Amino acid sequence: MKIGLCLPYMERGMTRDDFHRWFRHIDAGPFHSLSCGERIHGPTFDMRILLASAAAITERVEINTTLYVLPMHNAVRAAKEIASLDVLSGGRLTVTLGYGGREQDYQAVGATYAGRHARMDEQVATMRSVWAQEPQVEGCDAIGPVPTRAGGPRIYSGAMGPKGIARGAQWADGIYAWSGNGERDEIANTLAMADAAWQQAGRSSPYKMGGFWFCLAEGGQQILYDYVYNYLLIAGEDIANWMAGSVHRSDRDAVREALDNLEAAGCEEAMLSPVTGDLREIDRLVDIIESR
Repeated sequence: MKIGLCLPYMERGMTRDDFHRWFRHIDAGPFHSLSCGERIHGPTFDMRILLASAAAITERVEINTTLYVLPMHNAVRAAKEIASLDVLSGGRLTVTLGYGGREQDYQAVGATYAGRHARMDEQVATMRSVWAQEPQVEGCDAIGPVPTRAGGPRIYSGAMGPKGIARGAQWADGIYAWSGNGERDEIANTLAMADAAWQQAGRSSPYKMGGFWFCLAEGGQQILYDYVYNYLLIAGEDIANWMAGSVHRSDRDAVREALDNLEAAGCEEAMLSPVTGDLREIDRLVDIIESR
């Protein structure tokens, strides 16, 4: 199973030099990919700009958006941004799309939250049209740049429920299955729904990627709890408390077990999300990966 690492994009106070050290450390390690999620509120950097910087600094690892909340954006503009990042990364880009669950983020950028599921189906079709160099305005040039891969970068669906997964089966190349604590049954259930949906759509099985939160810093369990609580507080205190109390991947054995869970569930790739910006998180994770 390949291993990817999400950037600590939620960490307050991260600087240019901090992120550059993370880029280089990941690229030099046993990792297949690096990723970044998208969130409007909070201390986060812009996902697309951060990944463009990562693409410029790194040479080897795949660049992945986990998740690009497409319904918050104009599809043509997104297609141009994605194609640009694809070319500038040397074809190392994979795009994981999601609907997003934070209505406040939609509000902040003036996007409509209602109807986002059907809207994303249409948006993906529009992006494919842009990447195929089909003019979007009569009498005008096609919109570049041309992606490095015919049809555009690979697209994964970050949906979790059966309806969203069924929609993704129509247009996605893979599925991103999330379990905050890296539980085998949760991941396996999502992947089983994806296999059934792809089969129903008359397509071969999707690429399977799973993910979970972890912390290998000193006092990691409390740090992990606080991070997840604050991350989900926007959904209400009850949900934040429940989810924060359910995660415990805060030592070597627990992280190794979660990796084993994802592999046993059928993941081809695990995307791990650290909850601090401490570079020692990477070094300690490398030790776990190399000892598996």
